[in-house]
Amino acid sequence: MKMNRLTKLLVAGGALVFLSATSMLAGAQSAPPAPVSTPRKTTSRPIRTKKEPGPMDDFAGLNFTDDQKARINKIHEDFKARMDAVIKDEKLSADQKGAMLQGFQHMQRGEVYKVLTPDQQTEVRKRILARRTEAKKEQDKTKQPTPAPQVSPTPQPAQKPQSSKPPQPPAA
Repeated sequence: MKMNRLTKLLVAGGALVFLSATSMLAGAQSAPPAPVSTPRKTTSRPIRTKKEPGPMDDFAGLNFTDDQKARINKIHEDFKARMDAVIKDEKLSADQKGAMLQGFQHMQRGEVYKVLTPDQQTEVRKRILARRTEAKKEQDKTKQPTPAPQVSPTPQPAQKPQSSKPPQPPAA
């Protein structure tokens, strides 16, 4: 009788394990896979201690006509709408968004440049050249030649002198 009771308990326990395992498998198959979230890299911009001239500063101080002002404002509005759409896009990674925004800014400067008169374009090119020259000087100033590492003489292990004859196979 005790054996019969023990057998019933074992069968009931096995059935319980079997049912719970099959329900978990069935639930895993019917549920859609959870989206895999990739960790986003957060890149922080370096804090600028002084105001560095940027590419849009190359256009500052030019005397625009009313027609130029209207066309430039239209360009800014168009690109702002494009950039806002990129920022709100959930499908893009932070790196992709950054690359697209940088590309739009480059395109925007090109469109504004096309609106300028030839004299204004010459002035902007001079400013760009001056800014790049200054940046190159700063880069060269921060690069300091590194002294060559001093090598202390270390004793080399004695090597066997090698003969100029090719090695001979051992005699059998």
